[in-house]
Amino acid sequence: MQRSMWDSAPVKNLQADSEPQVWARRIGFRTFPPVTDGPEPKASIAAEVINQGDSMKMLRHYFISNSLDDLEVFEEQLEAAGVATAQIHVLSRNDAEVHKHPHLHEVESFMQKDIVHSTIRGAVVGLCGAVLVLTVAYLAGWTQTAVGWIPFVFLALVVLGFCTWEGGLFGIQTPNHNFRRFEKALSDGKHVFFVDLEPQQEAILEKVLKSHPQVELAGTGPSAQHWLITLQQKSAMIRHS
Repeated sequence: MQRSMWDSAPVKNLQADSEPQVWARRIGFRTFPPVTDGPEPKASIAAEVINQGDSMKMLRHYFISNSLDDLEVFEEQLEAAGVATAQIHVLSRNDAEVHKHPHLHEVESFMQKDIVHSTIRGAVVGLCGAVLVLTVAYLAGWTQTAVGWIPFVFLALVVLGFCTWEGGLFGIQTPNHNFRRFEKALSDGKHVFFVDLEPQQEAILEKVLKSHPQVELAGTGPSAQHWLITLQQKSAMIRHS
């Protein structure tokens, strides 16, 4: 019996080859490995942080230093690398010396106090009090009388306003809750430098920090809100020149 061309064709390593390669070899086509540019380079650590941090919030980095001159250079280098001035702040008890460094963006006196944080806390307490007033008035049946809801709504607003005002008044006399841990360093004449960074800006800080060995790392914390940073960039609050 005459053998067909299929029987005479050598077939090797059928199990090792993929099905398309086997059939391509049987009908006379040559197969080639896929063309590549070599192994894909592994992503850098910074790139991995960026990819993982696309949805992350900004992070605040704190530093402590004895030298305002060094901190001024530090800020200038960060700004040159793309970090906005509104993201950088210097906190010091020696305001006169800070004013001698025009490129340092100092913390506004308003933000050195705990006004915003305490006012919000007071408003939350006041809101709870207002809800309590309305709830008691309703459950007691007082709103079903001739006076109705009006006096109780007015009382709820008074409670809300009073608690909010008290919270702000307390905040004026209290240091910002974000800076309380630095009270000793500030009292010793040191300066606190902090910067709010996007995840993709972390590599910039790491690079610039290498040229400032005198700057001491002092931890991290929650950053300012994006809208506040944007507002500072567009307002006259920034005196950076």
